[in-house]
Amino acid sequence: MTTTAVRPTHAHDIRDISPSAVLGVLSLAAFMASLDLFIVNVAFPDISRDFNGTSLSNLSWVLNGYTVLYAALLVPLGRLADRYGRLNGFLGGLALFTIASAACAAAQGLWALVIFRGLQAVGAAALTPASLGLLLASTPAEGRARAVRIWSAVGALAAALGPVIGGLLVQASWRWVFIVNVPVGILTFIAARLVIPDSRDTAVTRIPDLVGSLLIAIGIGAVALALVKGPSWGWTSTRDLVTFAIGAVGVVGFWVRSARHPLPVVEPALLRVRAFAWSNATAVLFNIAFAGSLLAMVLWLQETWQYSSVKTGLAIAPGPLMVPIFAAVSQRIAHRVPVGVLAALGSALFGVGGVVLLLSVGPDPSYVSDILPGWLIGGVGVGFALPTIMSAATADLPPARSATGSAVITMSRQIGLVFGVSLFVAVLGTPSGYPAVHAAFQHAWWVLAVVAWLGAITALGMTPRGGAASLGR
Repeated sequence: MTTTAVRPTHAHDIRDISPSAVLGVLSLAAFMASLDLFIVNVAFPDISRDFNGTSLSNLSWVLNGYTVLYAALLVPLGRLADRYGRLNGFLGGLALFTIASAACAAAQGLWALVIFRGLQAVGAAALTPASLGLLLASTPAEGRARAVRIWSAVGALAAALGPVIGGLLVQASWRWVFIVNVPVGILTFIAARLVIPDSRDTAVTRIPDLVGSLLIAIGIGAVALALVKGPSWGWTSTRDLVTFAIGAVGVVGFWVRSARHPLPVVEPALLRVRAFAWSNATAVLFNIAFAGSLLAMVLWLQETWQYSSVKTGLAIAPGPLMVPIFAAVSQRIAHRVPVGVLAALGSALFGVGGVVLLLSVGPDPSYVSDILPGWLIGGVGVGFALPTIMSAATADLPPARSATGSAVITMSRQIGLVFGVSLFVAVLGTPSGYPAVHAAFQHAWWVLAVVAWLGAITALGMTPRGGAASLGR
């Protein structure tokens, strides 16, 4: 997915395009897609109660089913949109996402909900890269950097508001978490038809590696399944070992395809760029810790402290609100502090926040003393780490590879989210009674903190050495 050799193909005259209107419509779509990654966490306990008897390992696929498909399809669907027209890719993805949201709201069983969540993911994977391509193509060169920053900031805002909005909606029913997407999706679809011009990249002439996408989806999904089912199946059981083996075959097959396909999901040459390779490794590790910690916090507040969904959303909000503040701080000092050090600091702080939490929480709800300090430290860590990881990934790439590099680092982030949920579920197990529950959560927070600290180590390799890498087409 690149932004070179772009030509508008919409009926609008390019002079009639309003960059502000285009930015507003595309940002609304990005907000909706990003919000869905975070809003569902707060609805977890209510979904579990509605589908009586659902285990946490099965329920985790409401999150993981979405994230696996989103990660696997983000790059190839973006390239298909580049070739055949970004507006059609965007509108098709938006329509699918909206219809699938309505189907999620009407789902009468867990696995129907998981299937419809998967369809949501396909739609989101189509609309997200297409929206960025449309934004770049319709914005004058001097305004592109600002437009992309706003577009990205809207996604960060969705992360901050997701738990609060989710908590409010769940008060009516968990189904409202999905119903809310329907009117927003319809409004965005109509607005996009009116104001957004089409574009495509004439340099993209080949079909992307869809088989490779299928292999990586199978690989990630199988490993996630083996992790969440390990406690109940037995870690050395035939079923679990076979599932791990299927995951390994999927991942190996993906890399073999990537080495041979003319338009792979991940170009092997990109991984020879030092900053890009280490940024992707750090993205996976940091987001394992992030996803696991977010789910742990939701379950602790609602299941152990018996918080309502609204109170849970409000309790979670202060951490994400630290993100834009300290992202701005990191941007101001980035010219003096190497990006690898900034990302390492953020990852280390996130791990410290988890340790402060596990040492503080007890059976009696005491939010200000038990939760808030560690959660704020973790939020500061996210503010330093996440934007730095995302931006450093493409710093050493040539311009023609920057969009593809951005899509790949986003894919790595989603892979981390899948493994974070799965690892937390696996470590938590199925404890019964407060002492066992408390010990299991403490164990999980320790594991997630260690993963965050491993991310701090890999982050030190992210600092670009300067100059664009030389990569062939």
